[in-house]
Amino acid sequence: MAHAFRDNDSLPFAGVRVVEFSHMVMGPTCGMILADLGADVVKVEPSPDGDNTRRLRGAGAGYFPTFNRNKRSLSLDLKSPEGQKAAGRLLDRADVVIENFRPGALDKLGLGYETLRERNPRLVYCSMKGFLSGPYEHRVALDEVVQMMGGLAYMTGPSGRPLRAGTSVNDIMGGMFAVIAVMAALRERDQTGKGQLVRSGLFENNVFLVAQHMMQEVVTGQEPAPMPERLASWAVYDLFGTADGQQVFVGIVSDTQWRVFCEHHGFTDLLSDPDLQSNRDRVIHRDRFMPRLRAFFAAMPRDAVLASCEAMKLPYAPIQRPRDLFDDPHVNQPGGTVAITVPDAGRASVPSLPVDFDGKRLGLRHDVPLCGQHNAEVLRELGYGPEEIEGLTAKVVA
Repeated sequence: MAHAFRDNDSLPFAGVRVVEFSHMVMGPTCGMILADLGADVVKVEPSPDGDNTRRLRGAGAGYFPTFNRNKRSLSLDLKSPEGQKAAGRLLDRADVVIENFRPGALDKLGLGYETLRERNPRLVYCSMKGFLSGPYEHRVALDEVVQMMGGLAYMTGPSGRPLRAGTSVNDIMGGMFAVIAVMAALRERDQTGKGQLVRSGLFENNVFLVAQHMMQEVVTGQEPAPMPERLASWAVYDLFGTADGQQVFVGIVSDTQWRVFCEHHGFTDLLSDPDLQSNRDRVIHRDRFMPRLRAFFAAMPRDAVLASCEAMKLPYAPIQRPRDLFDDPHVNQPGGTVAITVPDAGRASVPSLPVDFDGKRLGLRHDVPLCGQHNAEVLRELGYGPEEIEGLTAKVVA
């Protein structure tokens, strides 16, 4: 069981230098994962106001504090000669550069892959785009766009009401796949001494997510119905209302679980019914027992249902809102969250990466940075003297 954080001095990516040109979710997710794993990630932000994601409100208000911990911030005017020179020095010593801007944006600034690989042949250049190579590669994409055109929204909502998933699934997973590609490229560089260009695609990520439904049609010969209308694979895999107006999800997905449930609650007639002996049978004859199960759970308060399912070792879940997770005892086990500073909101706990190493999670080395917070520190590492730093800071960097 995870009980604490790993030692920050012995993280897997310690010594790997990453330069991040990114905004929104996909690129920052990639940078945050690399940073949590120990890489020195310098986030290059436009001077003087920084990443526009800092100022998002509404559904995007949580993006910046969620995906930018453990990074250092350097603000530069990349359209100026001085800013480009500083960026060049930074990139000359980098192992990895990551970016998720529109196609060609960094090329116009002299920071594209073809230019940088001439300066630094060992550089792994990771681009996160809306689409990989193909007819759509020059389109602008958002998570919503690819969910709609990639079948995910169709599968999530009921017929005629496509519905985007309730979080930035493609952006976050696209950043994760970018990390996998970076890791593979660094491993290959260990063998060849050469870097390379790797890419992750938002649309391709979405297609990967719905591949199971594509293959379902291949196997069954029938088009999959949207998830709210799907033919269940398991006899009991449902939401149930409870006596106190709450909802609980309960799954009974094996013959053993069915027997345990029926014996525990006295449903001996269901257990002996010849038409309900296998999961396949029960799927066909759900109308024989589901009304009774719904009435049974509806007479019990939520906590009693949860306790009963726990005693029977059945899959179950209370229906919770995101705000409930702040008080969830499992989320808040030592190592489950890290404490960050959120501008205008103070200290807050944000979930740590969902992995552990020998029972220990990955913690916090750098708080979410202010724009340009590490200007002097990074420039000093690049060989700038005190007077140069003062001049450059006043002139170009915030």
